Amino acid sequence: MSDETFITKSNFVFETKSTEYKDMNLGIDRMLSAINAMGEPCKKTPAIHIAGTNGKGSIAAFINSVLSLVNIKTGVTTSPHLVDWVERICINKTHIPKEEFQSLSLALSPIAEKYRLTPFEFVIAIALKYFTLKEVELLILEVGLGGRLDATTAHKYRPIIAFGAIGLDHCEYLGDNLEKIATEKAAVITSKSVVITAAQHNIVKRVFEETALKQQAVIHWVDPLPSDWELGLSGAIQKENAAVAKGVIESLKNIGWFISKEQIREGFSIAKWPGRLQATKWKGLPIVVDGAHNPHAANQLSIERDAWTDQENGIIWILGIQKRKDMIGILQKLIREKDLAWLVPVPDQKSWSKDQILSFCPEFKDKIKEALSVEDVLSALKKQHRWPSPPPVITGSLYLIGDLFRRKILTI
Repeated sequence: MSDETFITKSNFVFETKSTEYKDMNLGIDRMLSAINAMGEPCKKTPAIHIAGTNGKGSIAAFINSVLSLVNIKTGVTTSPHLVDWVERICINKTHIPKEEFQSLSLALSPIAEKYRLTPFEFVIAIALKYFTLKEVELLILEVGLGGRLDATTAHKYRPIIAFGAIGLDHCEYLGDNLEKIATEKAAVITSKSVVITAAQHNIVKRVFEETALKQQAVIHWVDPLPSDWELGLSGAIQKENAAVAKGVIESLKNIGWFISKEQIREGFSIAKWPGRLQATKWKGLPIVVDGAHNPHAANQLSIERDAWTDQENGIIWILGIQKRKDMIGILQKLIREKDLAWLVPVPDQKSWSKDQILSFCPEFKDKIKEALSVEDVLSALKKQHRWPSPPPVITGSLYLIGDLFRRKILTI
C-alpha cells in the first residue's frame, strides 16, 4: 500500500487523487446519528463555523494563524486538500499524523459503515474524535460545499459564524440561483450567534438578515481592511477575507478570549494558504497558481491581474476545468483580447475539452489551445525565445494544482 492511499475496514478509500464529490449525498441525519454513536465528541467545545462560496479557506487560515500565535489550542477542519487528506485535520498549524488518521479511520469505520457516511462526513467524524482526544479548546469548522445539510453543522455548539463571499457554485446540489444558494448557506446561522460577513449581493444580504432575525443572531457587516495591514496571503480580496477573520477573532471575547489588535496584525502577516494566488516556480521559472473554480473566483482573479506589470499584453492561462463547473462563466471572466488559454485535463476528473467548449463558445476559437498536461504546455512555452511576462497562470481547479504539488512539478 502506498503512502498516498489506504483502505478502511468499511471499504473507504482515502486516496490523494480522489475527491469526495463522487459519493456526494447531502443530508445531516447520518452525521447526527454517527456523532451520537461516537459519544458526541467535542460537544462542549465552541466552534467558529465558516461558510460561503469563496474565501472560506483564507478566512480559516487568517484565524488559525492568530490563534496559533497566541497559543489557543484549536482544532481546524478545511477542504479540499491539495496533496493529502491529512491536510484537512489540523491542530493549529500541525496536520494530524498519517498514522493517527489511519488508526482513527479504522476504529471508526464500523460507525461510518453503519450510518453510510460519505468520505467528507467520515473525515469530519475523524476530526471531531481526534480533537476530543487531544483536548482542543476551540474549533474552526469550514463547511464543505453547503450549509444546511453540511456535515459540519452536526456540531451544535457554533456561537460564531463567518461568511466568505456567496456566489454561484455547486448548483447541482445547492440550487440554481443566488437566493436558493444563500438560503442553504444562511441555514448554518445558529440561535443567538454572532455572524461576521463582508459585503454580499443584495439578494444574499436580505436572506442573511431575515435568517438572523429569526435566529435572534447579531450580524456584523465588515469593510475590507485598510492598506496598512500586512497580510501573508496575496490579492486584494484578502483584505476582505482578513476583515471577516478580524471580526471573528474580536468576537471571541464573548466566549472568554481577548486577543489584541497587535496580535491580530502579527498573525495575519504570517498567514499561509497554498494554492491561492501563489507565486511558485517550474524549473526555476515563475508561475502563478490560483484555485479559482467558479465565475465569482475567476472574476476576482481577473481583477487581480489589472495590477500586474505588462498584463495588457496578454496572459497565458493554463486551465483545467471539471465538467460540473460553469466553464462558460469562468472563461468569460478570465479571457481578454490578447490572452491565450491552454486547456488541460484535471487528473482523474471529467474535464472540459477544447471541442466541447467551442461547441458552446465558438467566439473563443482563436484563444484556446489544448494539451495533454500542464508540463506539455510549460515545455512548449520554455522553447520560445523568452518566458511570458506576466508569468503563466495555472487555474480552474485546486485538484489540478494539488496534483502538480503532489508530483513535485511545482514547489509548494
